[in-house]
Amino acid sequence: MTNLALSAEALLASLMAQAEGRGVDLVTLRALAEESSQAGARRALASLGLDDERARRDMDELRELLSAWRDAKRTAWRAVVSWLVRIALAALLIGIAVRLRLTDLIS
Repeated sequence: MTNLALSAEALLASLMAQAEGRGVDLVTLRALAEESSQAGARRALASLGLDDERARRDMDELRELLSAWRDAKRTAWRAVVSWLVRIALAALLIGIAVRLRLTDLIS
């Protein structure tokens, strides 16, 4: 644990002792809830391996990668739709040509 985490843990312990010693007023209760939630968040990040100085850069890189994936997926879907429209239009033109008996002009 870092010094910041230890001092946060010490502050949380102090708040708990204060609340236990003289009863809990609203300010102490709010401070206790805030410090305990921050301590829990730090533990959760540490368990995910995101508690070091590289974590911010890693998260930024993951966001960029996810954004690139979404862009690629969107582009792929547009290409698929574009090709389906082209195939449908080609089939329609072939159907019109057959209906008008324009196939005789080809042979």
